[in-house]
Amino acid sequence: MATEIDDLIEKLKTTSVTPANTTNLLCEISATKDPKLFDKHELAECFLGLTKCEDTNVRKEAAKCIAEITKSEVQRKKFTKRNIIAAFLECLRQVPTSDGSMELPIQICRALGNICYLNDEARDLILELEGDAVLLRLLDITTIEDVANAAQFIKVRGGLLSNYLLGGEGLAKRAMELGVMKKLQGIIDIGASNVEQHEDLLLNTLPLLSILTENVADLNFDSSLNIQLSRILAASTNPDLAEMCLELLHYQAESDEVKLILAKDGLCETIYNLLEKYKTLASTSEARALMKLACELIVLILTGDESMHYLYTTPLLKNMVDWLDSTDTDLLTTGVLALGNFARTDSHCIYFVEQQTMNKLLEVLAKNNGVKDDVRLQHALLSALRNLVIPKPNKNAVIQAGLVQTILPMLEIHQPPVVFKLLGTLRMTVDGQEKLALELLKNKTLIEQLVHWSKSSDYAGVTGESLRLMAWLIKHAYLSKIAYALPRKGDAPAEQIADKIPLTQDYDRSSLSEFLANEGTVEAMVSMLTAQHLVMQNEALIALCILSVVYLSQPSEAAQAQRLQDELVKCEVGKKLAELISKSSDTMTKEIVENLQNCVNLLKSSEQLVAHLEQHNINELLKSIPILTEYCTL
Repeated sequence: MATEIDDLIEKLKTTSVTPANTTNLLCEISATKDPKLFDKHELAECFLGLTKCEDTNVRKEAAKCIAEITKSEVQRKKFTKRNIIAAFLECLRQVPTSDGSMELPIQICRALGNICYLNDEARDLILELEGDAVLLRLLDITTIEDVANAAQFIKVRGGLLSNYLLGGEGLAKRAMELGVMKKLQGIIDIGASNVEQHEDLLLNTLPLLSILTENVADLNFDSSLNIQLSRILAASTNPDLAEMCLELLHYQAESDEVKLILAKDGLCETIYNLLEKYKTLASTSEARALMKLACELIVLILTGDESMHYLYTTPLLKNMVDWLDSTDTDLLTTGVLALGNFARTDSHCIYFVEQQTMNKLLEVLAKNNGVKDDVRLQHALLSALRNLVIPKPNKNAVIQAGLVQTILPMLEIHQPPVVFKLLGTLRMTVDGQEKLALELLKNKTLIEQLVHWSKSSDYAGVTGESLRLMAWLIKHAYLSKIAYALPRKGDAPAEQIADKIPLTQDYDRSSLSEFLANEGTVEAMVSMLTAQHLVMQNEALIALCILSVVYLSQPSEAAQAQRLQDELVKCEVGKKLAELISKSSDTMTKEIVENLQNCVNLLKSSEQLVAHLEQHNINELLKSIPILTEYCTL
């Protein structure tokens, strides 16, 4: 075969150019199936002459040969010459031709497109020759007289522009300056007028929008273009076209303004209807990927506040509730994620509890709370339930419905995103729920797991939530019982409640005692003092205050008090307090400073801890806190 190619090339170079002979030779060359067979030959100068031939057929066949030959990387480089690219651009300047034929422009587009493929040198030459304006003018051709070749021209025009614009940000920005978006929008308007008829036009135009989106930062389409993409999606039965529309709308829907536009245009309902229509056909991996992309777009639009509020008033809300009964995991997960996004206001959350939507979510979770169940679905369910349990009116209802019993088995799951949501949901649930907090403090499995995660998780969110949940359990189980022992000073926004709470210490300490019996619990609260976030530092101080009041100041708790003192010294609470003051004193709020003072004063009720605190110079460090210094100098 290689010998035959050599003979053909030799004949081409030595035979006089005549329409009949040359055309036949060129047809034989372009019919060669392996372009690499040409790699050893120097063909650029020979073909340059042929592209300038007066005979149109010779020029067409020469361009066709170049298109085939330059499928090889070696020949792409050899044909990357200024005079060749200039000749091609000159031909494209004449489009549409006087006779209306698209045969030559098609082959020119193919040849130049192949030369540009992964070839920055060729793209730079086009830019130097101001050829980008020539290429973009091809988009102005909306009426093609050569009907037989119209579809092929549309295809190769799109390919040429794609291969050129893939050259990066600079070329894309220059195209924007030359008005490429207006040209593309005009074409898409034509396509959207009859999607079935103009399917090829859209399939070869939308990729250009994708390339521009990827290369032009913060490219925002006109609202009319976004609506057209939504309409095309609704009308198309072509999965490739649907995928392009979905991907473009994903990019655009990062903007909250676009989310609202698409919500009002009914895109989410469109997607819902399409998914309901085609869900049983999603048997291939490609179809399933497309289905997921569509589902994700519904959820993305719901992340906008205005779009979420608008869609709450539409049938989409009921549609998403209906998907809680779906046997398709993707639709089920989308329904849950959608409801979790709707549950971003107290009124919506209260409505979901009143309407038993919360119960449906719990039913789904009860069926999917195991180690082998779908992690994405679990994460979505916990996110939604966490939101639902935040409003105070909902807490008792959610607890009574069995939330805690449903999620505690999930402690065996060790996927960080699920664990993070699990702990956050529990923490929101115990807020103000003394009875539940007392119960959970006694749950050995839970506390041991929290201690483990607080020490060993590589996921910072899990570490923080583990510590916070322990601190919240202590606070919500016992703060109301010992608040009289935590005096407030200055103008802190807390009332003096010593006169309102009976000075009795006759309350059940068993929950806290069982909590402390778990190894590492005191250490966890002490380590939390130097957490990165002020809110966690404050929560640790409150927890330590409660432990001190419950045990250190009570003669009846001498044995437990001694164990607590020994544990605090062992965990170097003085060192941690010193570190807290040194690192955070400049940013401490009045509340944290007061809790810090309370904590130190309560710890001083133990002589053993007085000595320990003195070793770390805590008294002097307290005096250095700026907010206290301000009080003193006022």
